Amino acid sequence: MKGKKGGGRPPSRPVVFKDGFYIEVRNRGVDPGHGVKLRKATREEMLQSAEEYRKTKLVIILGEYKDGEPLNKKGK
Repeated sequence: MKGKKGGGRPPSRPVVFKDGFYIEVRNRGVDPGHGVKLRKATREEMLQSAEEYRKTKLVIILGEYKDGEPLNKKGK
């Protein structure tokens, strides 16, 4: 590998979500956790995208995140 620097594996650390509204989109019948997480700036944009993706994909609404943490925690 000539000319490449730092060719090692990147460190694995937890993903920190940016502020916004998130949905997870995945193909139907795929194991949990293998979806793509999409961020939208507003709740309306998130819901509109969720409806569009539901035509062909499995959509999970993750909700709003602020400072890397979900705002609407279940059970509270």
